[in-house]
Amino acid sequence: MPPVPDPIAAKLPHLPDSPGVYLWKDAEGTVLYVGKAKRLRSRVRQYVGSDHLESVKTRALMRAAADVETIVVPTEAHALILENSLIKEHRPRFNIALRDDKSYPYIKVTLHEPFPRVIVTRRLEQDGSRYFGPYTDVGAMRRALTVVKRLFTVRSCHYDMPRELPERACLDWHIGRCKAPCIGAQTEADYRAMIDEVVLFLDGRATEVVTRVRQRMHEAADAMDFERAAELRDSLRHLEKMEEPTVVLEVDGGDRDVVGFARDGDDACVAVLRIRGGALLARDHRLLEHVEGEAEADILSAYLVRQYVPSAARAAELLVPFDFEDRTLIEQAIPGTRLHVPQRGTKRELVDLAQENARHLLEEFKLASSEAEERATNPVYELQRELGLTVVPRALVCFDISHAQGKDTVASAVWFENGRPRRGEYRKFAVKTVDGIDDFASMKEVVGRYFGRRIEEGKPLPDLCVIDGGKGQLGAAKDALDALGLHGLPILSLAKREEEVFVPGRSESLRLSRRSPALRLLQQARDEAHRFALTFQRAKRARRTLTSELLEIPGVGPAKRRALLAAFGSLDGVRRADPAAIAALPGFSERSAAKVLAALAASPRLVPVAPDATDDLPSS
Repeated sequence: MPPVPDPIAAKLPHLPDSPGVYLWKDAEGTVLYVGKAKRLRSRVRQYVGSDHLESVKTRALMRAAADVETIVVPTEAHALILENSLIKEHRPRFNIALRDDKSYPYIKVTLHEPFPRVIVTRRLEQDGSRYFGPYTDVGAMRRALTVVKRLFTVRSCHYDMPRELPERACLDWHIGRCKAPCIGAQTEADYRAMIDEVVLFLDGRATEVVTRVRQRMHEAADAMDFERAAELRDSLRHLEKMEEPTVVLEVDGGDRDVVGFARDGDDACVAVLRIRGGALLARDHRLLEHVEGEAEADILSAYLVRQYVPSAARAAELLVPFDFEDRTLIEQAIPGTRLHVPQRGTKRELVDLAQENARHLLEEFKLASSEAEERATNPVYELQRELGLTVVPRALVCFDISHAQGKDTVASAVWFENGRPRRGEYRKFAVKTVDGIDDFASMKEVVGRYFGRRIEEGKPLPDLCVIDGGKGQLGAAKDALDALGLHGLPILSLAKREEEVFVPGRSESLRLSRRSPALRLLQQARDEAHRFALTFQRAKRARRTLTSELLEIPGVGPAKRRALLAAFGSLDGVRRADPAAIAALPGFSERSAAKVLAALAASPRLVPVAPDATDDLPSS
């Protein structure tokens, strides 16, 4: 048992014997763990006693803890809510973690606004809005939004109505997707009635929406408002079509949320089946981490407190697979929802179905994780071993130079992350300071420009720099890094002929096995950099050739050249153009158009250069 730090020992005799929340902190004041207690004094003292040291997690926590803070609240139910808020605020590393806690989106209906909107958000706020989700299946969320937009004329603008109003209705009004409450074409009461139906639909009560729409359709028909009745009839047809496939499973009537639980080592999964009106409408799930050493009852309680209690889309009945200590507190925190642990019958069958879903999802997650790790990390780990690097090269950048016999020299930088190309980080360069064939100077310029820009913008640097070439290109790139103070950044070059790997400070090359995943990763990066540079170089050469040939025509300057290319797209397009079409361009006449066509007819047509003639010179 580690010695009790002085700040903790000084507080132990004075801890309150009241409900509350306790926070273990390290020497820097970082919150390590948040917990609730019916009696703070006895609960905190258990951590410094010998009976809790069987838990590996608790031993690690107490070795790191340097202080404890307590917050007294009126009841244990208040402690439950406060614990949830503090965990979300501090995200302590010793608490059970909901995987990707902030990544799942919600559909938000801004009911606090006079004219509510339906939007997507990833933040839950106490602002009077109604939230639906979280949607672990983003496709299901998008389908729900598509139906809402098709059936209901919810506004898509961001005006703070009625304080802010536009001068005229937007395009949505003209195409029938909004009834323009912004210009008074729809009353607030009518708009609110539509929003009530949106909420019912998102809550899984499509049957109630169908009943309402049908009633309003008959009322419109009785009032001889046939245009409105026809609109409602079309909406009714869409609703009835949407309702058919949603009934996946029919059970006894009523609204229920059914919880399933599965666990495998340090990972667990909770699946929730949403049943509305006796029909199974959807399945949500959450993966939980850092659960090793935790009782299953505590894991289930943590999920319900963190995820289910804050949700507004709760059913009248919650079915769980087993009982747990905080059951009474959670029932107090979710008035209107009855918590039940079924033992037999139809409800137990539903729980078993949820359990099966949870086991399937957890197994799917574990398989996907192991496959992704094997696929993405093995080459970079092997590359670390082969090169003797101190850091795993998860991010690497590869440079290549390309020119056409000393002209139109360009370069590329391609970024690989965990063995895969990340095209959003690709960069291309037109070499500015080098004339003729000088791959070494070109490489030095480009590497210096690339890393200088990343340092200036505060962007992360790669774990490894790869150069397409031999010792010369490697030395030039190393000089550029040294000039920027990047002496410790690992760098190597890969020569094309024998696939030799050169590293600074070593005269002999490294020969990796041809079957080595590390060598294949370097080759893939090198080939991708070469492809990217060559594509850019050919495009630049083509532009230069077209420009030079047009500018050689007497009387055609830069402005006229731009006009010709804008009108006809290419040199061949100009050749095939009608003289009258050229004469109609600004700055041209029938006479000048004839001169242009005559000059192009007398000049030889461009012959494509063989691909190998535009490749770089040998790198080694």
